[in-house]
Amino acid sequence: MTTANLLEFDLEGLAAFCEKLGEKRFRATQLFRWIHQRGASDFAQMTDLAKSLREKLATTARVEALPVITQHESKDGTIKWLFDVGDGNAVEAVFIPEDDRGTLCVSSQAGCAVGCRFCSTGHQGFSRNLSTGEIVAQLWFAEHFLRKHLKRDDRVISNVVMMGMGEPLQNYTALVPALRTMLDDNAYGLSRRRVTVSTSGVVPMIDRLGADCPVAMAVSLHAPNDALRDDLVPLNRKYPIAELLEACKRYLAHAPRDFITFEYCMLDGVNDQPEHARQLVELVRSHNISCKFNLIPFNPFPASGLLRSPQPRVLAFAKTLSEAGLVTTVRKTRGDDIDAACGQLAGDVKDRTRAAERMAQRRGSERTVVLHPVRKTAPQEH
Repeated sequence: MTTANLLEFDLEGLAAFCEKLGEKRFRATQLFRWIHQRGASDFAQMTDLAKSLREKLATTARVEALPVITQHESKDGTIKWLFDVGDGNAVEAVFIPEDDRGTLCVSSQAGCAVGCRFCSTGHQGFSRNLSTGEIVAQLWFAEHFLRKHLKRDDRVISNVVMMGMGEPLQNYTALVPALRTMLDDNAYGLSRRRVTVSTSGVVPMIDRLGADCPVAMAVSLHAPNDALRDDLVPLNRKYPIAELLEACKRYLAHAPRDFITFEYCMLDGVNDQPEHARQLVELVRSHNISCKFNLIPFNPFPASGLLRSPQPRVLAFAKTLSEAGLVTTVRKTRGDDIDAACGQLAGDVKDRTRAAERMAQRRGSERTVVLHPVRKTAPQEH
């Protein structure tokens, strides 16, 4: 008999499931707390549930985590897990401890179809979307593992960033119930300000998220003009920068933060020149958008053909933005000794998109764009 994995449900979904069993809504709330706040997977342990409900659950439901294939811990305390999601696919999640918070980086897809030049996940290709339960299971496992590992009774994970493998907004149907579970006070009780969705710029879904479940947003920008971004982030060809920035401005009307974070991966000789910094300043001024920049040191991998910008150039780039009045930070690289840093998550994916072959062809046909990236082109108007 097929049973339902209760990690698939937000509270509304779980209430509907309980109603089918002839149970009242408050039973769903009790069950939700047992699963997410206490990390229980054995219905027999849920002692304040009626025995009759526990018996029904034993034959109709389960709480099933993802099998852990490997776990690696960095010298800086970062922990990376590789989770088996079946059919030869595996995804990665990363816990990053800091003095004032604990952040979990969560995957939304097995692979990624966007194909950004600087991201090892994109070079690995795309297999499938994760389900809501597979997204939530990463948080469920990490939170309760860490409580035992660190011998803590209180919440360990204070922040979740949807910045792991995949483009979250291309898995929207599964993403939103997962976000609602993260935010629910009967589950993890995370602040909307502390849950971040990172997107490469799926414009229609940015608008939908603003209406359905607004959380903090980070946009993978990585270039100040369309010509360069077309090459680095292929989705830009469908949703160019001007359209993306206008969508970001619309999102701010609903967002829990009063700014959008723009992620900018620093690539040696590609997007890190003084002219690029000046173009970025002009770009955000022309669109009058409240934002901050997060400059990310590139983590090289052989297939990319790209190199990390030297630190002095990164700092000079940051200074140009800061002196123009833009809040700018340089991300500290964490977990790079276990390939857990930004852009390094690659898991194990049965690629259905022939990504490696397509990217190799693109590198050959568009090599001049990569080798000669500094342009006089101003940001395009649309």
